Parts: sequence; structure tokens; C-alpha cells
Amino acid sequence: RRVTTPPNPITPPLSRDEQIAWLRLLRSRRVGPSTFFRLLTEHGSAGQALAELPRIAAAAGVKDYAVCSEAAALAEIRAGKIAGARLSFFGDETYPKALMTIGDAPPVIWTRGVREVLTRRAVAIVGARNASSLGLRTAKLLAGGLSEAGFLVISGLARGIDTVSHQASVRRGTVAVLAGGVDVVYPADNASLMQEITDTGLCLSEQPMGLQPMARHFPRRNRLIAGLAEAVVVIEAAADSGSLITARDALDQGREVLAVPGHPFDARSSGCNMLIRDGATLVRDVRDVIEALGERSVVAPVAAPIPQPKIDVTGLAGEIIARLSVSPLPEDELIRDIPAPSEVTAAHLTELELSGRVTRHSGGVLSLVA
Repeated sequence: RRVTTPPNPITPPLSRDEQIAWLRLLRSRRVGPSTFFRLLTEHGSAGQALAELPRIAAAAGVKDYAVCSEAAALAEIRAGKIAGARLSFFGDETYPKALMTIGDAPPVIWTRGVREVLTRRAVAIVGARNASSLGLRTAKLLAGGLSEAGFLVISGLARGIDTVSHQASVRRGTVAVLAGGVDVVYPADNASLMQEITDTGLCLSEQPMGLQPMARHFPRRNRLIAGLAEAVVVIEAAADSGSLITARDALDQGREVLAVPGHPFDARSSGCNMLIRDGATLVRDVRDVIEALGERSVVAPVAAPIPQPKIDVTGLAGEIIARLSVSPLPEDELIRDIPAPSEVTAAHLTELELSGRVTRHSGGVLSLVA
């Protein structure tokens, strides 16, 4: 799947009022990263987008739509300050440059810890929560070896492979990408590890402070794990696991995918074996990872979407919905198939997203809400 990001840059918010407006727009109901940037570029500023959002929602059939209040945004900022977290906005000097290269970069992220670790070349390690002893030993050796070689190890702080990967690399700094707020410990038994990570490395999340992670948050989290890294190494992943979602995100984002092979009768390795069959680099030890990376570096940052004009899109909703289903379809393919100007279709898609009829997934694909 191809993700196309137009070349017009987004200017990060400089004033406190505009920063609050960014946070309010992003936290408003049914506004995800792609919709955020579309509204921002269409209306010129987050403040103007907030003013227009109720009208857009009403046109999409959403009744009693209310944007995120200033009080709620200020409360989130206060919670971040109490937790020792810092806020970064897309395009500012503290925002991770690697994340600016992905098609659905979060407009805002929270971090706790040492931001400077993000200047190092990074490798993500992901895998099974119920990993075998061999899988855990493999994760320890790979994460420890990569850290010793100067690479930054990134993972998701889940049980199993994630936990061991962080433990093996925490002394030199590791990054934990969280599905909940950066002030929320999940799982609870990783509380002390999370504190160690913030002492020498970084905890990072796009979610609001205090958010308790739910199942739907983890696939979104996985795209950030892949996006922060040059490569993703998968250890013990079942065929339907979240680790394979991370691997697919990595492929969509132009990152390398590597996998540790396993016994063909072990379901925990079926996903890894599938990845290798389909072209992923086979990993035996840390030397294979370093050799695969060579001198490769993350591609240069790309910018957020270009403005889309405000236009009347009445009459296209039925045709767009008829061409979509619960199975994801690339947005560029949909726009090519609709007999209308691309800017008309794009603007109407925003209304359909706000109305809750259409959802946008990582990798620039759309589907109907089931």
C-alpha cells in the first residue's frame, strides 16, 4: 500500500493560545491525526478549524456536536506538568523527526524522560506476550547487543518480549511507546521498569494524560513503534498477533522488517515464519540485524497535508459509502474511482469521518464503521 503525503509544510504552534487550540482540536470527538491535519490546512489555523467544526459536523448529520473545551485542554496540560511530562507538536524542534516521515503522524505527543535518546539510530523489537524461554533469551541477547552497539531499542512495554527488550537495554536508554497516557503504568507489574526507563530513556504516547489503554489503542500505538525505528525485529509472533500489525506498519512506512525463525509447529512463531517466507530478513543473532541496517538511515521528513478548499459535496456520500466496506480500501484508490474532483471527495470524506460512518486506519486506508 502506498501512502502519499503532500509537500506543504505545517507550521507548529508557537503561542500558548495556538498550542491549546491544537490540543483542543485533536481531542475533539472523532478527530484523529488525518482529520486534524485536513481541518488545519483547510482552515488555516486550529482556532479557525475549531470554530468551523460544529458546522461541519452538523452538515455531516452529527447533532449537538461540541468541540473539546479549553478547560479540558488546560486540565490535560496541568496533569502533564504534575507527571513531569512534556508536550511536543508536529514540526517543532522537540518532535521526533522519524515520526514526521509517517503518513499519519500524531499532531501532538507526550513524553517523559530523556528526549535526547531519540537522536540515536533506533531498532524496534516486538513479539509475543506469552513468549517461550527461548524467545525471551533471544530478545535479551538482541536488545542487549543492539544497545551495546549504540542503537536505541524501542518497544511497547507489554509483557513478554517487550519487557525483556526494555530490561536488556535500559542502562543505555530505551524508548517505551505506550497505548495509554504516559502517566499510566500498564501493565501494573512494569511500574518499576517504567520508572527506570524514564530515568535513562523515554516513555512516549499520543494519548491524553491519564488515559487507561483499551484494546483499540494498541494497533494505533504499534504504528508509532514502527515509525520511530529504522527497522522492526519480530520475535515469536502468532499469525494474528499485534506484532504483525507493527510489521505491516513498518512496511507501509518504508522501514526494514526482520524476523527470528521458529519451529513450524509452534503457533507462537507462525507469524515470524510467514514474514520470512514473504521476504523479511532472517535473524540469527545481533550481527544479522546490524548487517541488514548497514549505513541505512531514516528517510528525510515529509510534511503534513496540503489545504483542501471548502466546497459543497452534497450528493457524493452515497457513492463513496457504496464503494467502501468494512474491509480497508486505500484512499487514493477510492479517490481515483469516484467521478468527481479529488478535492471534492477528500472534503466529503472529512464529513463522513466526523459523522462516524467512515474510519481511517494506519497506512492511508479507509473502511466503513462496522
